[in-house]
Amino acid sequence: MTQTRAPGRKAGTQGPSPRPRSRFVTLTGRGAAVALFAACFLSLLIAAWTGWDLLADVIFVMTCGLVACYTRASGLRGVVVCPPLAFLAGSVLAQLLTAPDAFSVVTGILITLVIALGRGWRPELPATGVLGSLRGVLRDLRPRDGQRVRRR
Repeated sequence: MTQTRAPGRKAGTQGPSPRPRSRFVTLTGRGAAVALFAACFLSLLIAAWTGWDLLADVIFVMTCGLVACYTRASGLRGVVVCPPLAFLAGSVLAQLLTAPDAFSVVTGILITLVIALGRGWRPELPATGVLGSLRGVLRDLRPRDGQRVRRR
């Protein structure tokens, strides 16, 4: 068999050269949301079966950090709202799979939501003008001579 050389081409090379691959893995916004949901769901299932509730919390925090680091800059805006939604969907699905009856499922979901609402609800902070009102509230709550003074 005879090899022929085309002008401008080296012998033995075929087709275009392979594209250089990136060393870092990057996620799209959707991929980050799916990864976050999968991690939440699997960790909640494992926690329900083993009784290690702290495991689900630790995996959730670690996954949030990893997703924030490995998501492309264009997908970060959508990833901001994903952690609470992914945890909610994962906990609902894990409750559906692990609870013995429908009443237990509804009770577990409602108790989880009430606890989450109680932890996130802060009625003493006003909701208007986030930065300016926060500065005002912090200035008003600053301790003076060992006492908390509220200005009006």
